[in-house]
Amino acid sequence: MKNSPIFKEKKFHPEQPWFVLNTSHYFWQTNATLPEISHFYSFKTSQQATLTLAIPDGCVDILFDCHPQFPTARICVTTLEARNAYLSEERLYFGVRFSAGVIPDFLDAYADDIPDNEFNFLDAAPQGKTIFSRIIEAKDFSSKITLFQQYFSRYLTRKNSRVTQSVIQEIHAAEGNVRIDQLANLTGYSCRTIQRQFKHDIGLSPKIFSRIVRYQSALNRIHDAGICSYGDIPYELGFSDQSHFLREFKRFSSTTPTHYLNQITAQHYGQRLVDSQH
Repeated sequence: MKNSPIFKEKKFHPEQPWFVLNTSHYFWQTNATLPEISHFYSFKTSQQATLTLAIPDGCVDILFDCHPQFPTARICVTTLEARNAYLSEERLYFGVRFSAGVIPDFLDAYADDIPDNEFNFLDAAPQGKTIFSRIIEAKDFSSKITLFQQYFSRYLTRKNSRVTQSVIQEIHAAEGNVRIDQLANLTGYSCRTIQRQFKHDIGLSPKIFSRIVRYQSALNRIHDAGICSYGDIPYELGFSDQSHFLREFKRFSSTTPTHYLNQITAQHYGQRLVDSQH
């Protein structure tokens, strides 16, 4: 299969903040040569950090537990609401997050079976056994990234239809604040065609994907602002009112925006993030 076009998101960076809060340093790095990949990341859990939250991000992740004797790797696909995620204590993890709407072609599963699911990497991608061992054995973050890049360049992403490509582009451009009838006007395809083809290609409806992108866009704005207020974000992203935003945020985050802001401020969220490119 050929590569799918990857669109530049408008202020969209898929995040998993509770993973960051469960470690003192969360290393991450974007990738310019493989736009199918949003970013790479690495962190080490503490003795207490065995339970965290995974939130909807529209992405497929590969998470490597780099234990020298008992290593594992799992493919984690976007949740549809906040849910528990289990990590091992005092373990080094290395992760690969694909761009929202991208499904790696080595994942042996139908699109409908992918969302809100988890797969053993070696079961879903048996050809990855060698790269799995080499990534586990690699001593540093950059070496693990290089190894995965070399592997992934051989296995292309699934090719989405023109319909889905156009719809993803418009959803990202609108930061998720777009209705199905607007997508039809913007792309020239009928609502029925959009809904059918989008679900077939990525396993999510365009409405759910838009809601996830809008929620993640809200997180991006909260983190970028660096202040303990979410201010005009609900209105800027097209929520009908504050109550609508509160309900959506709590469903996807398992907490209220105010509690979330207090938590990331108290735990110095931004100081935990380490961009390895700088």
